[in-house]
Parts: sequence; structure tokens; C-alpha cells
Amino acid sequence: MSLKPLGDRVVIKKVEVEEKTKSGIVLPSTAKEQPSMAEVIAIGDEITKDEKKKDQIKVGDKVIFSKYAGTEIKIDGEEVTILKLSDILAVVE
Repeated sequence: MSLKPLGDRVVIKKVEVEEKTKSGIVLPSTAKEQPSMAEVIAIGDEITKDEKKKDQIKVGDKVIFSKYAGTEIKIDGEEVTILKLSDILAVVE
């Protein structure tokens, strides 16, 4: 299934980061906060048509977003988040 966001919305998929303590214990994903880093999967038309916005972000970019931003949904068994461009704080290079 293809998902196309409307307006200035972006679809992201959270990136799982394995976390270890100093003593080498691996923390499971249920014991830590939700990741705030994700990969951009799709971008709305309003962003791609705007000369200033289209240079800021593209599909495949790794981004950092606001902690409680967006709406989480499941598409084809994968959890994705739809949020506004303004909720993206930075692009990781």
C-alpha cells in the first residue's frame, strides 16, 4: 500500500536504536523512551512545490522530531507516523 501525505505533512518511520548501559546490558525497547529519530518515507505536495521547503527535506533523510508530535498508524504491519513539517527539528547528516 502506498501512503501519500496531504499538504505540509511528512510520513516517517522511527529508527530503532539499540541502547546499552555502561556495564554492557542491552535495554529492550519497552524499557526506554520512544526514539525521536526517524527516516522520511513520504512528503506532501505542498512541501515539494514550495521552493524554500523542498530543499529542506527529502525522502530517505534521517530526521529528529518533537517528542509528542504526529499521529501513529499501522500500514501493512509497519508503524509509521504522520506529522507536520514544522514538527521536524533537524535533519541528521
